[in-house]
Amino acid sequence: MIKITFLEERCKGCQLCISVCPKKIITLSARLNKKGYYVPLVQEPGKCTGCATCARMCPDIAIEIEKEN
Repeated sequence: MIKITFLEERCKGCQLCISVCPKKIITLSARLNKKGYYVPLVQEPGKCTGCATCARMCPDIAIEIEKEN
């Protein structure tokens, strides 16, 4: 299983993670961070392959990918 963590207070809502996800499972949530940006969430975590494309594209280093056993 893959665990994706968005460091919400670092996020500026640029949506690059959404645009590069090959599985199209990342979307913006209705939650705002303290800076006033909508933060992303993973709609279907079970479909994540752990490719980490989203994390590599994030200019704010606000995404962590972990493989859980």
